[in-house]
Amino acid sequence: MVNFSYSKLKSSHEGPWLILDLVMLSLLFVNLIWLLFDGLFATQGFKAILASMSPDIVTAYAPIHDNFILYDLAFIAVFLAEFCVRWVAAVVRKTYMRWYFFPFIHWYDLVGCIPLGGARIFRFLRIFSILYRLQKYEIIDLRNTAVYRFVIFYYDVFVEELSDRIVVKVLSDAQKDIAAGSPLIEDIGQQVIATRLPILTQWLSSVMVHVGESIEHNQDAESVRNHVKKSVGKAVRSNSQVSSLKLVPVLGRTIENTLEQSITDIVTQSIINLLKDITPEKIDDFVEHGLGRFSSEDHVLDQEVLLIVNECLELVKQHVSQQRWKESFDAK
Repeated sequence: MVNFSYSKLKSSHEGPWLILDLVMLSLLFVNLIWLLFDGLFATQGFKAILASMSPDIVTAYAPIHDNFILYDLAFIAVFLAEFCVRWVAAVVRKTYMRWYFFPFIHWYDLVGCIPLGGARIFRFLRIFSILYRLQKYEIIDLRNTAVYRFVIFYYDVFVEELSDRIVVKVLSDAQKDIAAGSPLIEDIGQQVIATRLPILTQWLSSVMVHVGESIEHNQDAESVRNHVKKSVGKAVRSNSQVSSLKLVPVLGRTIENTLEQSITDIVTQSIINLLKDITPEKIDDFVEHGLGRFSSEDHVLDQEVLLIVNECLELVKQHVSQQRWKESFDAK
């Protein structure tokens, strides 16, 4: 059922336009029904049916059929006049960024005014545009109608099927490139990472400095200190030379604990200094002299990474290919 909101109509100040829409909607229905009747009248079978009902109907309508284009031009004149009125209103209201955008956006109105059989079908779109305009201002509500639900459902089906196939096609092409030995890793390194290396090194340096300062001053870094202390303590206790200090009478345990604490402080402060002293220049130097050298094992790892990417793309394709619109049928 179509819901009509008089309050929305009053608040939108679209009363005159609503009257115009209703008039145009009526003319469209008359024109489209007349077009259908005139098209059927051109067939001998339809004429025979009308003649069996009343021969006078065929005789009376024959002259109208012969000059039907003149009657259709009368409707076209009204449609063009309404189009021009709305164009002027759109320019006055500044509905679009440029005054000449209106005919391009409402192209179907102009195409529908062409008095040819193929172009007349676009007059159906005028009905939908009027209904959409009324729906946009919430003057009418078509969402509870069976026709609206039918159209929206199959529109969603069409969009989902089309978009799924496009995405699957794109991912399949990407998989073919990877399988053909596409230098993906090299391209990422040269075209993405290398061009933005100064920004990445600056960001990495600032992150590491921030982490070092947090460990040094922040109370939350106590867990880091405790972790370092346990690790160093374990290493110290497992060292045979340090363990021999226990043999020193009286002071052996004290010396061991003091040494463990000192090493813990030194290691922790070394980590802090290492993080705080990192600069973009040092990271560049590390990349150039350390990370830039690859072996055959690294290339094997690159291929494994590409296989992982390919498997991920395959999973994405399977997920995209699921026809979710069928779930609505299963839910019924």
